[in-house]
Amino acid sequence: MSGLLELTAPLLISCVLLAAALQGVDIYAALLEGARKGLRVMADILPALLTLFPALALLRASGLPELLGRLLSPALQLLGIPPETTLLLLLRPVSGSAALAAASELIGRFGADSLIGRTAAVMIGSSETTFYVAAVYFAAAGVKKSRWAIPAALCADLACFVSSAWACRLFWG
Repeated sequence: MSGLLELTAPLLISCVLLAAALQGVDIYAALLEGARKGLRVMADILPALLTLFPALALLRASGLPELLGRLLSPALQLLGIPPETTLLLLLRPVSGSAALAAASELIGRFGADSLIGRTAAVMIGSSETTFYVAAVYFAAAGVKKSRWAIPAALCADLACFVSSAWACRLFWG
């Protein structure tokens, strides 16, 4: 079984290359175009990451997340959410990049196999940047009044955070 798993990636790549060759695709040109697009994405993301990581370090150094964590700790513990994830909970609905940086910091500090690291990973992987998505989709659709969409989406975020924490405790707690 282990040998088959080790061959999965090479077999998948070989199948894609074979299918592309059979369809007459210039594989080298397609590879270069994909790399070019990847570099553009990296160039778009890099300034945000270079700004957000130091900003998060300053925020952490200020003690505000710990203060909020202590204030919200009883409610978070009642919901089964690790209080260490407070910053992630606050950032995720606002900024995906900032939340990713916060999750990265949590995983780096507590470890990828810790309950907190796993909870942070599941939270970020199963939630959305609510305000960004609402702004983009409402603008695209010409929606002027969001009515209950934002409160409903924030309730969905809370449900996501609670269910993420519960699932992590169930499987790894």
